[in-house]
Amino acid sequence: MPGLDGADAAFRRRPGPARPAWDVALDLGSARTRALLTGSGQVLDVPTVAFPDAGRHPVRRGAIVDEAGCAALLGRLLGHRLPRASRPLVVLTAPVLDLPAYRASARAVLEVLRPRGVLTVPGARAVAVAAGADLSRPLLVVDVGAHLTEVVLLDDGAVTDARRVALGTGDLGAVTPGDLVDAVTRMVAATLRQDEASLVPAALARGVLLAGGGALRPEITYRLTGRLHAPVHVVPAPHTAAVRGAARLLDAARLHPSTRGPGAAGPANMV
Repeated sequence: MPGLDGADAAFRRRPGPARPAWDVALDLGSARTRALLTGSGQVLDVPTVAFPDAGRHPVRRGAIVDEAGCAALLGRLLGHRLPRASRPLVVLTAPVLDLPAYRASARAVLEVLRPRGVLTVPGARAVAVAAGADLSRPLLVVDVGAHLTEVVLLDDGAVTDARRVALGTGDLGAVTPGDLVDAVTRMVAATLRQDEASLVPAALARGVLLAGGGALRPEITYRLTGRLHAPVHVVPAPHTAAVRGAARLLDAARLHPSTRGPGAAGPANMV
């Protein structure tokens, strides 16, 4: 076979198009699980049940209560969508007040995806990132989910205070929209009382960021505006804001020390 001259050799060595990075942003809710694969850009949105015909709910009120069932859900949702030899980086949103326990459960659950690294990020921060909010200033995030509602105060992107109540839109019928608004108002008032740095007035002045399925209910948004005497800004597509924000954080996560090198498979906190 004739040898290659210099030009042909250089051409043959030229790299082809970059392959997509099949990393995963994940939001495990009590009612819905949402995942975004960066290789496709598609948000997957399914009920959080271990097996469709059994109706077992492996996540309750923001806590993973059935690790095996949760792993089965993720394997069914993502196993056939990820390339066989892939070792994805996973950014997982987590309830603010349960980060240590949540990370411990996530370690076992996410082994089904054979991740090269797992980073957890507070759900409120992911929501703020999805909204394109200015994180250099105080920000109050209200996330009204199906079975958990959180009020989180961020300053410079970090959580400075957080409160929650085990109620959400999935409880409507047993409670009213007014009950949910009352709960949020009480949490904001408690945060204001504990605010020694005077961050809450500044956050309320710029407006509350509202996410979760509750943000899709006009009666909640309207009542909350009146009760808080502050603008309420609904995040675009509020029910998927957390997973979309986590996907945007994946680029930064790829530079995180825990995701680099051969021994970088353990979960870590992303701050």
